[in-house]
Amino acid sequence: MSRNSPAAARQSFRQMPDIHATLKKFFGYDTFRDGQESVIQHLIEGKSAAAVFPTGGGKSLCYQLPALVFSGLTLVVSPLIALMKDQIDALEKRGIKAARLDSSLSLEEYRQVMDDIRDGTLQLLYVAPERFNNERFRASLDSIEISLFAVDEAHCISEWGHNFRPDYLKLVEFARACGAKRLLALTATATKDVLQDICRQFEITPECAVNTGFYRSNLTLRATAVNSSNRDDTLLTLFRQREQEGPSIVYVTLQKTAEAVAALLMKGGFNARHYHAGMKDEQRAEVQDWFIQSDAGIVVATIAFGMGIDKSNIRNVYHYNLPKSLENYSQEIGRAGRDGQLAVCHLLACPDDLIPLENFIYGDTPTAAAVTRFVDSIFSQESEFDISLYELSRQCDIRPLVLRTLLTQLELQGFIKGGTPFYANYQFKPLMSSKEILANFDEERKQFIGNIFKQATKARTWFQIDLEQTAGILNTPRERLIRALDYLAENKMLEVKVAGVRNRYTIVKRPESTSALAQELSDAGYQRELRELQRLQETVDWICLSQCQTSALTERFDSALPADCGHCSWCENRTAVSLDQRGTQSPGSDVINRVLALQAAHPAELPTSVELARVLCGLSSPAISKAKLQKETLFGSCESIGYQLVLDAVNDSLK
Repeated sequence: MSRNSPAAARQSFRQMPDIHATLKKFFGYDTFRDGQESVIQHLIEGKSAAAVFPTGGGKSLCYQLPALVFSGLTLVVSPLIALMKDQIDALEKRGIKAARLDSSLSLEEYRQVMDDIRDGTLQLLYVAPERFNNERFRASLDSIEISLFAVDEAHCISEWGHNFRPDYLKLVEFARACGAKRLLALTATATKDVLQDICRQFEITPECAVNTGFYRSNLTLRATAVNSSNRDDTLLTLFRQREQEGPSIVYVTLQKTAEAVAALLMKGGFNARHYHAGMKDEQRAEVQDWFIQSDAGIVVATIAFGMGIDKSNIRNVYHYNLPKSLENYSQEIGRAGRDGQLAVCHLLACPDDLIPLENFIYGDTPTAAAVTRFVDSIFSQESEFDISLYELSRQCDIRPLVLRTLLTQLELQGFIKGGTPFYANYQFKPLMSSKEILANFDEERKQFIGNIFKQATKARTWFQIDLEQTAGILNTPRERLIRALDYLAENKMLEVKVAGVRNRYTIVKRPESTSALAQELSDAGYQRELRELQRLQETVDWICLSQCQTSALTERFDSALPADCGHCSWCENRTAVSLDQRGTQSPGSDVINRVLALQAAHPAELPTSVELARVLCGLSSPAISKAKLQKETLFGSCESIGYQLVLDAVNDSLK
């Protein structure tokens, strides 16, 4: 389908469609929720827009309905596979053609989605932001009309947000490159600064940013101070005495905690299951489906669970562990009571949780030496180069997400410019003979495909082809070779495998001083660390407020309530929650012996006090993983003490 050819089954947006009739026909509603009509009207008028609605406030309708009246494809970018699956199932029941592209699809399913895109029958396509690192995917959209480019969880684009993802910064660039006619940014957790940042990067005018407010009157927010010894009994008591029967979520920080708490609840007579990223895909899907269909099920989960799940009758959300920020907390409690009925959100505030949460933050901050290695590696390259982020991560000892953030910072400062990532390794396996394949094409295409085949070398079953070399020999763009292989795969003539993602970059300018640039980036990492620690402290401060907690939380995202809510811990008790001194341990004199033992056993892998402290606190890194130091008996032996105290003790022991 060309950019200018409308899908016959849909109206052109120029006809100013009756969105109320579409709402009734496809979604069964007589009226829009607060803010929805304004956002949709901006899009109908050809403008880009932002929607800041509370969780459960109906953000998805803001792109689902326009997809029915626009002439091209609506592309929805979301990091939430659960959201994709649930929304697609719901849309198909309404007769709306939608699909997703992710790694769980079979080859046949992938082919069908691509066929539906090309023939114009697909109305909505859901993809993860990482999908745009796939050169095959980007090439496949070259001739497709993108009428709406919708970005969910848009706060991830802002470095001031609580969940910054560098992949999000590339989305605006790609939207422009593919000729998207308008953009839509959606989020439930944008502070005022973050919303301004979103509008600046998406080029959304202030009047097209619709914020319906954060407050939800049906949520009761409670917090109870606990310690490690009485937390389990407190949780069981809350379940036995809960005033709102129905489905519940218990949020925890660690995977092992999810399993332990689910077992605790099961032993206590409750129907509970655990959910975390360490489970197999089919196991997570089974738990998710069970929970959606259950009227009383309990899921004990790490924070990913619930994001985008279409279940309106969740009556209770418990936080077994402290949330790492008020933004995370707000997003998680937003999954309760989406049907408008009363729901309770109860946080068990245990000061012992602060240590592992702080350690997560410290573990993400690269050392100054690691950042120096990163800068030196980048600017030792030729003007145009490609790299494996996986290899660079291990080489520099910087976690992959942090590494991508550093590369993005270099791009934002104009030092480098990223190109389209590509796969270093292409392999194909013929599903019929070469003669049968070539018989499907005219002479020119037959010769072209035959020449591609001649450049491939055969192993036992699969053929290997170097696309860069082949493009040079055949004097043709690499993209044409990819389209040809994809066409053969989609028409069941070949099976194609790709591997070895490499990222292209061009050095636009070189720094006057690489050491000064490394210091600047290292300082930025330290400032990020301070921001994350501050967010954690803000969570503790909010729990202990001597005022309406709901109003204070609402003010963070919008504006304070005109009066106290009447249904938070402070309003119910008129007493602030008091958190005692956290239960930390002293490093103790034996830390010196541990440090000396580690140094003696691993002198090359642990050259500085930072690496030694990380191992003792159980914090991994690419270098620590490479050296398999997680198997070291001292790994994590000081995890209950706290990273900063351990680092100070290590420094003292090395004097």
